[in-house]
Amino acid sequence: MADTEVSRLSRLTAILTYLQSRRLVTATAIAKKFNISTRTVYRDIRALESAGVPILTEEGKGYTLSDGYSLPPLMLSEAEVNALITAEQLVLKNKDSSFVQHYTDAVTKIRALLRYSTKDKAELLAARIHIRYNNPGDTTSNFLSVIQLSITNYTVLSIGYKSIETGLTTNREIESLALYSTNENWILIAWCRMRKALRSFRLDKIQQLHVSSEKFQPHDFDLEKHFETCRKNSSANP
Repeated sequence: MADTEVSRLSRLTAILTYLQSRRLVTATAIAKKFNISTRTVYRDIRALESAGVPILTEEGKGYTLSDGYSLPPLMLSEAEVNALITAEQLVLKNKDSSFVQHYTDAVTKIRALLRYSTKDKAELLAARIHIRYNNPGDTTSNFLSVIQLSITNYTVLSIGYKSIETGLTTNREIESLALYSTNENWILIAWCRMRKALRSFRLDKIQQLHVSSEKFQPHDFDLEKHFETCRKNSSANP
């Protein structure tokens, strides 16, 4: 078989895996991912369709696979998938590019085997997790997995939170939005119903936590935009 045929076959296989790992993928995203033209993307999609792959086109949005078309779903719990997504964000900060590439390729293959509902939640969590660095400290917490589930399932949490400034513990009802890490400190960004505003909570200062049966309405929240707003406010108030 000619090298060009092998190369195209490998690319078609990789495109299929990429489609399986996402809920919806645009031709532009595929072209960028595989360094090919959108014209080539259209040809490759037609080739996959001719081979019997059930690719659906959502007009103006992109491509998706018929739900259920994949290898049998991995027997992973939602919390286990969340742990993989969190580890991926940590790995992305590694300075060895080969390690980063191999790990992200592995996670892509795992995502390809998940059901659509789990993929959507994995993508939401990936967009709501950020790793930052700070001076090391002696911190411990045991609530990360529960809080991750509250972000993707929109469940209200009741927490007892110990103030860093006063040392007093107050009871709060919060709507979890995003997480970021500063070295060993995990920080939760949430809407605090008591303060009626966004607040940041260090996980090691949460004394107790209860998962409510109540659901909250999803917020129009973007983590990177939030960081940008914080940076601007910090610059304006040195």
